[in-house]
Amino acid sequence: MSASQDHEVRIGRRTVVTAAGAVSVAAVLAACGSSDEPAGSGVVEQADDGGDRGGPVLARTADIPEGGGKVFAEQGVVVTQPAPGEFKAFSSKCTHAGCAVSSVSDGAINCPCHGSKFDVATGAVTTGPATAPLPAAAITVEGDAISLAS
Repeated sequence: MSASQDHEVRIGRRTVVTAAGAVSVAAVLAACGSSDEPAGSGVVEQADDGGDRGGPVLARTADIPEGGGKVFAEQGVVVTQPAPGEFKAFSSKCTHAGCAVSSVSDGAINCPCHGSKFDVATGAVTTGPATAPLPAAAITVEGDAISLAS
């Protein structure tokens, strides 16, 4: 291989590595981008125009108890009903050590690892050691079907 050919291979590799890095940074920035909704708000879109705004159905509204909720481990979310007909969703990953929350009871989302508890209405920490609220997740409620927003 001549010196000029070797130089061209290095430029090609650098270009590929640089492009991959730029794509990774863009993905991270998009994931961490700001929203008009405050953290912990559990965004719910009501689709009453007949349009399909959500993904596959997670649960029926009757499956989510008032003042409680249900953890959907596979989807990484917990859906709550803090007040009659009001549904919220949050990440099921505890902000303390990354453990999965395991249950919802007595108005709290419970983490089994170190005892952190989060408010079902806001995702705010009610009992530490966690110090940050559970991030909100967007859901849609269409009729009696609850789905992750798409």
